[in-house]
Amino acid sequence: MIITTTDVIQGAVIESYLGIVTAEVVYGSNFLRDFLAGIRDIVGGRTGSYERLFEQGQRKALEELEQRAQRLGANAVIGIEIDTGTINVDQSGVLMLITATGTAVRIR
Repeated sequence: MIITTTDVIQGAVIESYLGIVTAEVVYGSNFLRDFLAGIRDIVGGRTGSYERLFEQGQRKALEELEQRAQRLGANAVIGIEIDTGTINVDQSGVLMLITATGTAVRIR
């Protein structure tokens, strides 16, 4: 399956648009990771644990997006956009949200 952020695929003809597909991945906060990230904020530097978490989440969201598009009969997803955000649950932590959205299409 071809997945792309562009709205066309060079050399391919879109036979049908099958609909918008969306996939979400949500991760809970982790006390140790949050503590270490807080230290990084104070002393400076990148927070590798969060970078890896978001990278993993983006991969999982794209995998889920592909599966949902296949269920619609698509062989490509175009116009993909990935968004990340956080949801404050309460004083105990934050949820990290990664969303992938695109248009499922059938190409030839």
